Amino acid sequence: MTLPILEPSTSCWRLEKAERAAVLIDAAAYYGALRQALARARRSVVIIGWDIDSRTRLVGLTGKPDDGGADLLGAFLTELVTQRPELRIHLLLWDYSIVYALEREAFPSVTLDWTTPEQISVCLDDELPLGASHHQKLVVIDDAVAFCGGLDLTIRRWDTSEHTVDNPNRVDPDGVGYRPFHDMQMMVDGAAAAALAELARDRWRAAACESLKPAAGDGDPWPPDIDPDFTSVEIGIARTLPAFNGQPAVHEVEELYLRSIAAAETVIYIENQFLTSGAVARVLAQRLEQRPALEALIVAPNVHQSWLEENSMNAGRCRFMQRLSEAGVRDRVRLVYPALPDDPTGEGTMVHAKLMIVDDRLLRIGSSNLNNRSMRTDTECDLALEAANDVQRRAITGLRDRLIAEHLGSDARTVADAVAEHGSLLRAVEALSEAARRLRPIALPDLADDDQVAATVSSMADPERPIDLSGFVGDRYDGHVAKRSLGRMGKLGLAALLAVTLTMLWTFTPLSTLTQPDELRSALQTVGDAAWMPVAVPLIFVLGGLVAFPI
Repeated sequence: MTLPILEPSTSCWRLEKAERAAVLIDAAAYYGALRQALARARRSVVIIGWDIDSRTRLVGLTGKPDDGGADLLGAFLTELVTQRPELRIHLLLWDYSIVYALEREAFPSVTLDWTTPEQISVCLDDELPLGASHHQKLVVIDDAVAFCGGLDLTIRRWDTSEHTVDNPNRVDPDGVGYRPFHDMQMMVDGAAAAALAELARDRWRAAACESLKPAAGDGDPWPPDIDPDFTSVEIGIARTLPAFNGQPAVHEVEELYLRSIAAAETVIYIENQFLTSGAVARVLAQRLEQRPALEALIVAPNVHQSWLEENSMNAGRCRFMQRLSEAGVRDRVRLVYPALPDDPTGEGTMVHAKLMIVDDRLLRIGSSNLNNRSMRTDTECDLALEAANDVQRRAITGLRDRLIAEHLGSDARTVADAVAEHGSLLRAVEALSEAARRLRPIALPDLADDDQVAATVSSMADPERPIDLSGFVGDRYDGHVAKRSLGRMGKLGLAALLAVTLTMLWTFTPLSTLTQPDELRSALQTVGDAAWMPVAVPLIFVLGGLVAFPI
C-alpha cells in the first residue's frame, strides 16, 4: 500500500478540508480574484507578506479596475473600510533592512497605517533571527476564504499569462516597464481557510504583541468569477519557522519536498525561482537512480541579475545540477526557462513561482523556494493536496499541462496529446519547443572547485540555518540578547536623535566643508584612491548579505 505524502505534524502542520480550491496563475488572475473577494469582506481581512506596497495596482486581466473603484491597493482598502466601518484590515510585512529602501516603498508604517483610516492596522515583523526574513504570502478574508502562494501585494509583479515583451499595463509606479513575470496563488475556503486564518493570527500575535479575534463573517467572500479547480479536497499546510524566542524550529516545508520526491514514479514538474538545496538534490538523485522511468522538468529564471544572486543562487543551482551529473542521472532532468519572441534581452520570463507537481498525485503551491533559506531560515507557508480520486488526479495533470502550455504559447490539450504520443514529458516539451515562445535550456557556467568567493557568499546569502545570535553573544561575551527589539516609537526616537546629531555635526564642525562641491569631490577622490578600497567594498557588500538577502 502506498503511504501518504501528507502527514500532519511531519510533512505538514495540518490537513484541513476545502470545499473549493482554485489555482490562480499569474498576478493579473490573482489580483482580479482578490479584488472581488475583498469587495465581499464583512468583518476581517488579514494580509501577510514579505512586502506590501500601497502603490500596487490591484487590477485583473484588463489592467484596469472594472468595478469602478480605486486601482491602487492603499486607496482601494481605504474605500472598503469607509464603506464598511465594521471591517478591520490588518497588514503585516517584513521589517526589511535599509538596503531595500530604493526598491520598496519607503516608510510603510506611514503610507499604509498613519495615512489610512483607523480600521487599517500595520505591523512590521522583526521577530526573526539575524539574517532571516518573513517570507509567507497570505490573505485571509472573514476566516472563510484564503489565498496562499508566491505573490506579494507589491509592485513589479502584475502580468498576464501571455507574458508579452511589451505590455503597456506592466509598469512600476514611475511608469517604467519591467520584465514579464510568472507566479501563482492558490485560493481555498472552508476549514482550510480557517486554519490559515489561525496561522495568520499567530504571526500577528508574535509580531504585533496583540491578539486578533476569529472573524465572524456571515457572507461568502469567494469571488463569483472563479470556478474551483478542485472540490471537497484535503489541503495540507506546510510551514518553515526558524527557532526564535523560545519557539521551536519547524521544517515541514523541507520534509514535504523530500517525501514528495521520494514518492515520485514517472514525472516531477517544478517551477521555482531558486534551486540550491543540497538535501533536495540528494533525494532527487537517489529517486532517479531507483526509478529509471522517472524524469524531471524544472522551469526557472534564465538569469540571476545581481552580483550577489549570481554568486549565491546561480552558483548554488550549478552545484545542484552538478550533483545530478555526478550521480549519472542528469540526462533525465531538464533545467529550462520560458523564452519569448522578440525579446531583445534574451532573459525570457522571470519565473518567481514556487510549484511542484509529482505524477498525477501531488500538487504544491506556496512561498518556499528550493533553497536553503526556505528550508530552515525564513518563514514560509505552502499548500499541498494529494489526489484522493481520479477526478483530482486528472485535475492535477490538467494543471501541469496548462502551465507547460503557457510557457510554450500553446494549449493544454496539445501538451497532453504530445505527452501521450511521445510517452515522455521531456520529449514532448522538446518537440513543442520549436516556436519563438518555448522552453529553452539554461546555460550554466562551470564552477571552479576553488571558487572561494562563491562559496563564502553562498554560505551567507543562502544559509542552511539562522544565525544563533543569542548563543554567539552568550558564548563569547557572557551576555544576552533582549527578546524584543525597539517598538515603533523607540525607532522613531532614535531616528530623530540621529537626524539632529548629524545636523549639528554638519553645521558646527569641519564636516560643513563637505557641503562645498570642490571639497566633497576632493575628499571622495582621496577615499577612492585608497589602497584598501578594493578590499573594503566587497567586504562591506558581503557583510550586508549577512543581514539581509537579496541586496
